[in-house]
Amino acid sequence: MKSLTHLADSTISNSLAVKFRRRRFKLFCELINKLPRPIKILDVGGTLYFWEAVGFVHEDGVEITLFNLFPQEIKHRNFKFVQGDATDLSLFANKSFDVVFSNSVIEHLTTFENQKKMADEIKRVGKRYWVQTPNFYFPIEQHFLCPFYHWLPIRTRIWLIQNFNLGWYKREQDYKVAYELVTSIRLLKYKEIKTLFPEAKIYKERFLGLVKSYIAYSGL
Repeated sequence: MKSLTHLADSTISNSLAVKFRRRRFKLFCELINKLPRPIKILDVGGTLYFWEAVGFVHEDGVEITLFNLFPQEIKHRNFKFVQGDATDLSLFANKSFDVVFSNSVIEHLTTFENQKKMADEIKRVGKRYWVQTPNFYFPIEQHFLCPFYHWLPIRTRIWLIQNFNLGWYKREQDYKVAYELVTSIRLLKYKEIKTLFPEAKIYKERFLGLVKSYIAYSGL
């Protein structure tokens, strides 16, 4: 389990997670570099750490608004922070951002209904968007880092998290808390992503020939 955690740890410079993120972000940059400056980007569920890690904090003509449930310390002049829920972007007007960006957030919204709310809000406030999320059919669940974990019955997943440390989660003996942890992640299937973003192009991020995650993007 430690080796899987090492491979998936985005704070380790040579981890697979960092390599995938850099490759993914290179594609994002290739697409947005075609746009005229200035550019306003809304990062739904974003953190300053992410943008620092990809070296994008001092881009001329780019203003990034981080929108997150949890406060973010802002240390760079071209960043702003707004606190809020990804399912409700009502603070922002229609098409008020040139690009809406979201990386590994939509799967944390528990239900498909909430995921649709987030998708609809992204399409409303953004002229363009880029949304990345793990693939349900990839055999290693990318949060609990346990092979086939997300394909098991809920009761089995609860038992596992009550008895073992899994991925980024410590063992949780309280049944209610364990249930909330297990059900807090809802990975998406390809057909569901197409339902949420019917006009989008879908980029398939692969590892060992298998689709590890999807990126839905439009207008780029």
